[in-house]
Amino acid sequence: MDKVLFHLAFPVNDLALTKAFYVDGLGCELGRESTQSVILNLYGHQLVAHLTDEPLPPQRGIYPRHFGLVFTVETDWETLLERSQHHQLNFYQAPKHRFPNSPLEHRTFFLADPAHNLLEFKYYRHPDAIFGQRQFMQIGDRP
Repeated sequence: MDKVLFHLAFPVNDLALTKAFYVDGLGCELGRESTQSVILNLYGHQLVAHLTDEPLPPQRGIYPRHFGLVFTVETDWETLLERSQHHQLNFYQAPKHRFPNSPLEHRTFFLADPAHNLLEFKYYRHPDAIFGQRQFMQIGDRP
């Protein structure tokens, strides 16, 4: 199978702020844009921000909805973390280790974009935990 790309469409209230966050801040490549939408290349995956007039209130926590990337190289994760800090992006959750010293150990941080969409970026110490390790029940920080 040829490479498959992930696509995600999400609502925003301001395209200029969206481009500043995703292009200037995260380093996305800008694709096509109109007065209603903008296409963004996030590490080879297609994000489409669609303008809405509806209020987009902040979520109360990271569950049930957020999106992001799982890095397979730790230095790539660290580079994005440093870029996010340098550009003073809005950290919803500071960088941390989840499940340290376990097969599920990973590093993670969350950002909030200007429309309150939450993005998670993580790196797993053990790659088989990305889809495997089914004998463990832990997923995220929920009790």
